[in-house]
Amino acid sequence: MSLKKQQRMLATFSMASMTDVVFLLLVFFMVTSTFIFPTALEVNLPQSAEQTQLKPITRVYVLADGSLQGAYGDAEPMPLADDASLVMFLKKVQEQDPESGIAVYGDVEAAYGRVIEVLNLGAANDLKMVLATTPVPGNMTGNANGQPDDTAIQQ
Repeated sequence: MSLKKQQRMLATFSMASMTDVVFLLLVFFMVTSTFIFPTALEVNLPQSAEQTQLKPITRVYVLADGSLQGAYGDAEPMPLADDASLVMFLKKVQEQDPESGIAVYGDVEAAYGRVIEVLNLGAANDLKMVLATTPVPGNMTGNANGQPDDTAIQQ
């Protein structure tokens, strides 16, 4: 009987097959995983080179203390006692000029919720109201009595 020579075992380990396995696992998990898309909506807003010719001539002021004042045209703002008087004022103005809009000006220190209440009153009574984003004409602010104060606002 012939005896075979024993082969020596090598003490080294080849990592080539291990890197192949890791690469295949990486590709597998990338393909099968779900991608996370941002939940924000992409909104394309319309742009215009011109401003609208229709300017709101009725103004409603929400003062810092929450009181209301209303003005039509070039008239001085008059204090409005409560929400019911605001609605009566605006309906009377709409009867005179049904095509005009109403601009709502909120004081910098006015409660945001109060401005929203005024806009909701307009929506509930089918009035065309817009929130003015420009400074208040004449820098109207309310004093302690709720009367207009023509002092300039320091910025």
